[in-house]
Formats: sequence, C-alpha cells, structure tokens
Amino acid sequence: MAMNSVNTNVGAMIALQNLNATNMELSQAQSRINTGKRVASAKDNGAIWAIAQAQRGTSQALNAVRDSLDRGSSTIDVAIAAGESVSDLLLQMKEKALAASDTTLDSTSRSALNEDFKALRDQITKAVTNADFNGSNLIKTGATAIAALANADGTSKITVAAEIMALGGSIVTVAAAGSIGTSTLAATMITTVSTSITNTGAALARLGTKSKAYEMHRTFVGKLQDSLDAGVGNLVDADLAKESAKLQALQTKQQLGVQALSIANTSSQTLLSLFR
Repeated sequence: MAMNSVNTNVGAMIALQNLNATNMELSQAQSRINTGKRVASAKDNGAIWAIAQAQRGTSQALNAVRDSLDRGSSTIDVAIAAGESVSDLLLQMKEKALAASDTTLDSTSRSALNEDFKALRDQITKAVTNADFNGSNLIKTGATAIAALANADGTSKITVAAEIMALGGSIVTVAAAGSIGTSTLAATMITTVSTSITNTGAALARLGTKSKAYEMHRTFVGKLQDSLDAGVGNLVDADLAKESAKLQALQTKQQLGVQALSIANTSSQTLLSLFR
C-alpha cells in the first residue's frame, strides 16, 4: 500500500514527468509543422542530417555545372551561326568564280565580278572575327578549345575543339588576298572554294554534334538535380498530415496531464480530514 506523506507526493511527481514528456513531444510536433522538416538540424538526427547536407552540396554544385554548360552552349551556337554565314558566303564566292572563269567575259564584267568576290571574301573575316561570346571564339585564328563542367566534383568536362574558319586556314583554304581577276585564277578558285565549302560543312557538323551533346547533358543534369532534391526531401521532410493528427492528440494528452497533476497535487489535502 502506498504511503501517505505530505513531504513526498509520488503521484504528482509521476504526473509531472508524464506531462513534461508530453510537452516535449508537443514541442517537436509543432517544430516539424512550422519548418516542414522532420530533420531540421543535426540534433534531430545527426546521421540523416549529414547525409542530407552532403546531397544538398551536390545539388547546389550542379547549378555551377548548368551555368558552365549554358555558357559553352552559347559559345558553340555563336560559332555555328558565324560558320553558317561563312558557308553561305563561300557559296556566293563559288558562283562569282564560276562566272569569272568564262573566257568570253570582257574586262569590265570580270572586274565587277572580282570586286564582288573580294567583298564576299572580306566579309568572311568579319564574320569570323565577330563570333565572340563571353570572350570565347571557336572559329577565329588562334582559337582554343573550350571545356564545360560535366559533374559536381569538377573532375569531368565536355571539351569542344576549335574549328578555325579564318581565310587561308585548313578549313577555309581561300587566301586572304585571293581573287578572280583572270579566267585562270577564277578556274583555280572554283576548286579552292569548293574544298572550303566541304571543309566548312564538316566543321559545322562537328560543332552541331557538340552543341547537341551540351544540351543533352544539361537536360540530364537538371533531372539529376531534381532527383537529388527529391531524395533530400524524402530524408528530412515531415509528413504534415501525420504531424497535424499527432499534434491534436498531444494537445488532448497535455490537457489530461494537467488535470492529472492537479488531482495529484490535491491528494495531500485529503490528509487534513484525518485530523478533524
């Protein structure tokens, strides 16, 4: 049989312990509802928080990868646009060279064709020189390869080689001073321009393939980032419906705990009746 004592109220002590435990659970449920997270800090669950934090780092690093791919893709697209202009100019130059190869032309007509040819030739230099994006140019003389980040660690990159389309190069073999001033020069120029057209087409095909690769990898990085974010959510996000139901139950339990403590605190007063 439990001892009746005015010094030690065991019932009140137990009721207070239970009420404190309920209040702690209630505080935890309220925190989860407020933050929307089951694991909001390391003290909630150190292991899960550390895993989630590492995945957040990877996801945020992928933002830099996407930016790098965007810059690289834009550089390639500018180079392709300029390269297509070069190809179109070469087609017109071939037409002029073919017309100038006719031995029956008079000097006035040949001179006019030559001037048109040289204007088109010089336009190639302007197109190539102006194909800059963010300080990078893949088709001008001295151009170097570009490399975009491919993963969150920076250990993998997607490289795009330069395709130099300046006059007198390995792709556009038309010399910077090339002309069709005579029928002989015009006949030779037809072959030179035809070779340049073929080379330019091949170079543009390579650039197009790389541009497509950048776009595909960027799409993959976006999906990977979404998957990482969803994974972090699975680890740390709270089930708000469950927490809401738990909150109501704990609030009821808290009220009952307060009543139980109140009853336990009045139990010692019943001892007074023994002395009346």
